[in-house]
Amino acid sequence: MEDKYSQITDEELINHLRDGEENITDYIMNKYKNLVRNKAKSMYILGADGEDLIQEGMIGLFKAIRDYDCGRDASFFTFADLCISRQMYKAVQASKRQKHMPLNTYISLYAADDKSDENVEKSLAESLSSKTDINPEEIVIDRESAAELEELIDRQLSAFESQVLDLHLTGMSYTQIAKVLGKDEKSTDNALQRVKAKVKKLL
Repeated sequence: MEDKYSQITDEELINHLRDGEENITDYIMNKYKNLVRNKAKSMYILGADGEDLIQEGMIGLFKAIRDYDCGRDASFFTFADLCISRQMYKAVQASKRQKHMPLNTYISLYAADDKSDENVEKSLAESLSSKTDINPEEIVIDRESAAELEELIDRQLSAFESQVLDLHLTGMSYTQIAKVLGKDEKSTDNALQRVKAKVKKLL
């Protein structure tokens, strides 16, 4: 089956599927299963179960196959990527288990865009402890401080800003976040900048 369809574009495959050709759905589901798995890995930091995320991602992929419109939507890959991300993030939100994110997921949030030495800002870990030699007791204290800081950050963010932060921590750009949340890019970028400003102020 793979040899039969390997030289055909996704869009052409969808057209064949609409014409009633069998096995195409299974082929596309198998073709994109690694995309689903990779997205599940990135979403895992938000607190959802990995296997559950894969299952949700496959549901999102199935919906993409079912709903894709060659004349209206972008490429199938782009549409599928969006559907998978949306389905997974809905599952993350429903689980209500993403309240306490790992400390290291925040580090990239504080890095300056300019990577030159004089413009690099401190990461959260560096802000919590400037010492190079840390004993176990100090590590425990730092983790407790981080947990308190996370709760403080959460209280300072609006619902939309929290959603933007969640998705930003998975590695998404503001344009990708906007598509997943169904918001315009400008408001999403503005929300991301507000998040960064609030976090820096708290530090």
